[in-house]
Amino acid sequence: MAAGCREIILIKNGELALKGLNRGTFEDVLMKNIRRRLRGAGEFTLRKAQSTLYIEPKDDSADLEEACERISKVFGISAFSRALRVEKSMESILSAAGEYLRPQLEAARTFKVDARRSDKAFALTSPQICVAAGDRLLEQYPHLRVDVHQPELLVMVEIRDFGAYIHAAQLPGAGGMPVGTGGRAALLISGGIDSPVAGYMMAKRGIELTAVHFASPPYTSERAEEKVIALLRQVAAYAGRIEMRIVPFTHIQEEIRRGCPEELFTILMRRFMMRIADRVAQRENCAALITGESVGQVASQTLPALACTEAAATLPVLRPLIGMDKEEIIAVSRRIDTFEISIQPYEDCCTVFTPRHPRTRPRIEQVVEAEQALDGEALVEEAISGIRNRTID
Repeated sequence: MAAGCREIILIKNGELALKGLNRGTFEDVLMKNIRRRLRGAGEFTLRKAQSTLYIEPKDDSADLEEACERISKVFGISAFSRALRVEKSMESILSAAGEYLRPQLEAARTFKVDARRSDKAFALTSPQICVAAGDRLLEQYPHLRVDVHQPELLVMVEIRDFGAYIHAAQLPGAGGMPVGTGGRAALLISGGIDSPVAGYMMAKRGIELTAVHFASPPYTSERAEEKVIALLRQVAAYAGRIEMRIVPFTHIQEEIRRGCPEELFTILMRRFMMRIADRVAQRENCAALITGESVGQVASQTLPALACTEAAATLPVLRPLIGMDKEEIIAVSRRIDTFEISIQPYEDCCTVFTPRHPRTRPRIEQVVEAEQALDGEALVEEAISGIRNRTID
């Protein structure tokens, strides 16, 4: 690589450009999240200018391949490129482009040069840069031909304040908003397919997650708990650090089975989950609860059942999957690598004491009357006092 050249990463932050006077605050959070995510991949310098973040390795020990993999999962990034920074002269650009993009140029049959000149002091216009670079590449790679409509390879030349940048087409980022800009919410997470996807989707909107998991030993095993931790690790690859609260739930379920009508077991169980998660959320400064519920998916997710369970909470309940079908949810779970973990055969507390004929259209008066057989407040306090904490990175 020629003297003065440096390989870096360029980041475009899509939605943040719409934030007006608050944009700087959002960008600062994004940069903090990127710095945290890059730990262990090497030492990097970050700076921002002209709607772009620049990530530059401090030395040759930095792993750009690993850095790009991690950056692809950071919410708030619409696109990114691994690029070569060269001096702002046409000779530097023409000398470096063919060598830097050699593997892509040798593999392609058609190409197009696209130039962007945000530094208007540069002598050539964008069309002139395209022509000069295109001519040089055709000389170096005579098998290529220009296709301005559907090229196999797009060669980008950007003239910016800090230098000229050469790269191929941008790679898609994770999109969304930087985690931490949307507040904090408590995710009720089981070992199933839905709740990890719900957590991912709300983190994509900038919400920081606290996870609340209900464990029912001996009916559920340690492996079931480890399964949930593995799911949260996959979500944390996008959402950043997640504080996990593990709630002992066995006594509550046994008391429901002992004293309440069987057809209401699931509704009553979920109402206790809502009460406990609500208390935990308020203690953790969360502004809402998140669940993986989808209308009509199971008996406890009919509209009357959802109304009964939500009535037990004081905080808003966010349901990002509410209008999705199972195949749509599975598609997201495959994309974020939680599906194969979710289908491992370790049952969670939601499958304990499942009624044979659950009530699909419960009335709140019936449910409240059934709960009167239980010392609800004491059960909630007992569960909260037994919470175990974990941090998932």
